[in-house]
Amino acid sequence: MDLTTKYLGLTLPHPLIAGASPLPDDLDKVRGLEDGGIAAITMYSLFEEQITQNLVGSAAHIGSYENSFSEAASYFPEMDLLERGLETYLEQLQRVKQAVSIPVIGSLNGTREGEWVNYASLIEEAGADALELNLYFLATDFEVTAAEIEDRCVAIVAAVRERIKIPLAVKLSPFFTALPQFAKRLTEAGADGLVLFNRFYQPDVDTDELDVRPMLELSQSSELRLRLRWLAFLSGRLPVDLSVSGGVHTGIDLAKSLMAGADSVQVVSSLLINGPKKINQTLSELKTWMEEKEYESLEQLRGCLNYLRCPDPEALERANYMRVLKSFRV
Repeated sequence: MDLTTKYLGLTLPHPLIAGASPLPDDLDKVRGLEDGGIAAITMYSLFEEQITQNLVGSAAHIGSYENSFSEAASYFPEMDLLERGLETYLEQLQRVKQAVSIPVIGSLNGTREGEWVNYASLIEEAGADALELNLYFLATDFEVTAAEIEDRCVAIVAAVRERIKIPLAVKLSPFFTALPQFAKRLTEAGADGLVLFNRFYQPDVDTDELDVRPMLELSQSSELRLRLRWLAFLSGRLPVDLSVSGGVHTGIDLAKSLMAGADSVQVVSSLLINGPKKINQTLSELKTWMEEKEYESLEQLRGCLNYLRCPDPEALERANYMRVLKSFRV
């Protein structure tokens, strides 16, 4: 059975890749992922804040970015992440490249235009086969409009695109008002791929200590539904590769993602919980399902339930909203 896929110009033996996580910080774990059969590895993010700290030499500057952290920050919520610095990141990227023969995707996380985007070229020079640009901004300023945030993101993508030759993916939040149009703008600005979606650091309120408490919860399969919906809307309608991130834990989750139109599928929580053994288990579940449904390759499967090919497009749209509500019975 042919599970070959193409993502960001890379020919992969199958679509399962390791998403941005702390795993690449440990070379033994990196080798374990390759031995376990992962098709590619995404580095943890290099943050705009780290680069800015290197440039200005002041940790105090970090405070102005306190609301800009996204998925990868939740893996490393302490200040020591920022103190690791640019050189440490680039050196680890080089070590990972030397340790494995599979593609390694760099990750750059930022939300503001500035000199930090120039450092995308250093990630390229360090050996990254592609770059994932992680964009997320928590808008807390009453004067900042949605249009301004989108314009800023598009400008960042265009600036990074000018500085690198390797393929560029953009990791998105689902919280854009008109996501398809924004995705189109990002593609026109130079994105070769889109990753749906970020998972966020969501603090909780500690009623005993009367304080805000950092929280990190690993994903569950139920989170995949949001990603499936937007994959299906975008698949086949933009000249861009699509990757799903968040909520993939089983071979059936993987199959659903491919049917909605994913070119690759990123896993993190599943690997953190189960280790590299989960990779082949998930692929075996996918193969078994494909055999039962008489699919011979991913090309036959991919996008068969996207918006353009779905037998019931209304199931993806608001027209299905009342039907779902009426179907509930106490």
